[in-house]
Amino acid sequence: MSRIKLSIVFLLFISSFSYPQKKNFTIEDVITNAYTKLMPENLSQLKWIPGSHEFSFVKDNFIIKGSAESEKYDTVISLEKINALLSQNGEMKINYLTSISWINTNEFNFIYKNKLIRVDVAAKRADIINCAPDEAENLTVAPNNRYLAFTIKNNLYVSLDGKEYRTITNETDSNIISGQAVHRNEFGINGGIFWSPNSNFIAFYRMDQRMVTDYPLLDISFNPARIKNIKYPMAGQTSHQVTVGIYNLKDGTTTWLKTGEPKDQYLTSLTWSPDENKFYIAHLNRDQNHLKSIKYDVGTGEPIKILFEEKDNEYVEPETPIYFLPGSSNKFVWLSERDGYKHAYLYDTEGNLIKQLTKGNWVITELNGFDMNGEYLFFTATKESPLEQHFYRLDLRNNQLEKITKEEGTHFVQKSDDGAYFIDNFSNYDTPRKITLLNSNEQLRNFLTAANPFEEYNLGKTEVFSIKNKEGIDLYCRMILPPDFDPTKKYPVIFYVYGGPHAQLVTNSFGYGRYFLWFYIMAQKGYIIFTLDNRGSDNRGLEFEQATFRKLGTVEIEDQLCGVDYLKKLSYVDASRFGVFGWSYGGFMTTSLMLRTGNQFKVGVGGGAVIDWSLYEVMYTERYMDTPESNPDGYKESSLLNYVENLKGKLLLVHGTFDPVVVWQHTLLFAEKAMHMNKPLDYFPYIKHEHGISGGDALHLYTKITNYFIDNL
Repeated sequence: MSRIKLSIVFLLFISSFSYPQKKNFTIEDVITNAYTKLMPENLSQLKWIPGSHEFSFVKDNFIIKGSAESEKYDTVISLEKINALLSQNGEMKINYLTSISWINTNEFNFIYKNKLIRVDVAAKRADIINCAPDEAENLTVAPNNRYLAFTIKNNLYVSLDGKEYRTITNETDSNIISGQAVHRNEFGINGGIFWSPNSNFIAFYRMDQRMVTDYPLLDISFNPARIKNIKYPMAGQTSHQVTVGIYNLKDGTTTWLKTGEPKDQYLTSLTWSPDENKFYIAHLNRDQNHLKSIKYDVGTGEPIKILFEEKDNEYVEPETPIYFLPGSSNKFVWLSERDGYKHAYLYDTEGNLIKQLTKGNWVITELNGFDMNGEYLFFTATKESPLEQHFYRLDLRNNQLEKITKEEGTHFVQKSDDGAYFIDNFSNYDTPRKITLLNSNEQLRNFLTAANPFEEYNLGKTEVFSIKNKEGIDLYCRMILPPDFDPTKKYPVIFYVYGGPHAQLVTNSFGYGRYFLWFYIMAQKGYIIFTLDNRGSDNRGLEFEQATFRKLGTVEIEDQLCGVDYLKKLSYVDASRFGVFGWSYGGFMTTSLMLRTGNQFKVGVGGGAVIDWSLYEVMYTERYMDTPESNPDGYKESSLLNYVENLKGKLLLVHGTFDPVVVWQHTLLFAEKAMHMNKPLDYFPYIKHEHGISGGDALHLYTKITNYFIDNL
């Protein structure tokens, strides 16, 4: 062998050891490992301990405690020790540590199999201090950390000691439901039980659905198949009626707040006054363009005063409660989009606006509370960039604003009770996760820097940038390139789209999870993955969001086509091979782009797609579209049943047959019309699945989607 050949062989031999070949993702990775092995490391249950500068987290079934003022860590207790303490009292064994809630520096509670368990570390005790029946749901612990409120079927109950429980409601008609979320979880509603601050009262929702049309879901588990009816108010139809009750634990009576007419109003932002004498509700009319904040007397149920009103030509959308200042029963902060961006306003309980606290072309995404003296307000906002979230401290005395987080990216921050220290859980494009301890001036120490879970995998470059739409508005985009990208070649592009309200897909954060792994798989197979946040999406202010009002789909398509135009100008893009994939609103957008863009897209996959907005729920649809009666042209323009004849490319629709969110009827009607018009639609029903396809069947779904693009694009 010549010296030259020998050298080449030697170099190849050495390089194979120096640069091991990276792996490709598999569909099994998407389903099995997306939220385990291929998720950035985290500190489980990391939280501050009330009234202290101490914090805790769970690791390997041990509860670990640390302090902001020391670098020392101590083991508080282990799962094994908790079980040993429980066994001393003849109690059950627990198999894992559910979410713990600290009471003080020595005691914490957690719920396990409907039992409220208290652990006193100092006293070395573990006791079941309350419990609910096995069939109970919606367990809610009182502020005194002892009482439990819960629901069984459609009724509400409370247990003070775990030995017996009281019946708060006793409705024999299953269509009258108490203690559960109402208005289909719109308006920030995620529960129906509201304990008073001193645990003397329970406020609760009561929802009467008797007037709502039954919607049938077909259960083929039986022979013959059976119908399971759900209550599903569609746009323009009769909605349910909601009232609010106040249960007095002392005398066992319930006072109903006189929330008045019309009965199809929306009641949200439920808030107790700190002294438990008053109760506050945001009333929103069915048109969702007129809000009234009303103060009620807890003892009589009578409305005392309208504190303020908000009106908007398109819609008003309250999503948060009132935030009372610590130690005050007469001053609170309210979040509102009244000036076009979500900002904080300081009010008194007579309805006087003291001052607007924040202002600018950015939005508050979360209120994080106050310091113990009520001098500072803490919040998370997009002030630096719509792509980022940072943590801020506002001095309520002089409106001086201070940014606490420094590094570019997306920050989720927990503050100590006194606001002196902060735990920052942060990521950006290049940082999978970093958890640090901060004070208002500097980073004090690092708790965790997560390794890149994709280090061993074959990834292409991800680019984030903005383009202008026809109105000159910035639209943010993300593009994932193939790992072996060659700018001299031509690549097909798959658009991943959502496009609807309350979603932002392009942010300065580290991408992981099922969708991202699937993106990387498709990039490894030679596709460019492209995402654009069109008008109508989140965190850009009301004008950007409300551009789609009464015409869902139209403006969003215009902006997505700006992405098409941009990509067509790139030398390495094959403009004849555009595909699109999305779920829910993204399924609506996928189908819209296949039908309403003059065949710009060759292949589409839509999951759980809205096809006709007149078939979607009242609360969401009427906010953005008004009713079918008042906006017939808008509903006609947005209904994809009116564009089936335009289908030229390959379209696959998939849908869960038990979907209670976007009911199966949507895509069945589309399939029926495609059949009548002899259009080559591909279709797959996911039997007995709801709005998402979960469990092992997700492997079938992602395999099908992947192969559909490989075979057709």
